[in-house]
Amino acid sequence: MATTPMIPPAAANPALDGGAPPPPQMVAPPPPGTDMTGICFRDQLWLNTYPLDRNLVFDYFALSPFYDYSCNNEQLRLRATHPLDLSHLSKMTGIEYSLSEVLEPHLFVFRKQKRDGPEKVTPMLTYYVLDGSIYQAPQLCNVFASRVGRALYHISKAFNTAASKLEKIGYAHLTNRSSSFHKFFSL
Repeated sequence: MATTPMIPPAAANPALDGGAPPPPQMVAPPPPGTDMTGICFRDQLWLNTYPLDRNLVFDYFALSPFYDYSCNNEQLRLRATHPLDLSHLSKMTGIEYSLSEVLEPHLFVFRKQKRDGPEKVTPMLTYYVLDGSIYQAPQLCNVFASRVGRALYHISKAFNTAASKLEKIGYAHLTNRSSSFHKFFSL
């Protein structure tokens, strides 16, 4: 596996960086449960330097704010083992990333999952690399909630429009008249 050369934090020169924020590998991961679906990560310099293929895409993904440095894949990277090697990952427990779908060179889908044993894996989140940009996929319940909310909005709008048109043609007047007719004869 070809690896991406990384500059150790001590070798970084803040004077040359112009006071730039720390490199992504030094940024703490967001707390669990943080919605990051509105974030897009892209490192054009990396993409201009290295090809985006199944051998290097994990190194690229590890630069993003979506990557958790306490995962099993990072332990494998520190041992100079391919971070997606299932023969090693299946022997570990904890958080890991797996490459679930690949349409080289345009689409790579990563799944963040919790491994409790060699065969027991619980999916947590899904991320995708689309033409070099990394995104967090929305959770299915959020997609359904959004779609149901949008459908209810349009149904409510349709009923309001229908009610206003019925008022314009006098339907409301006829119903008021018929209800007063029933009131008159029910006495």
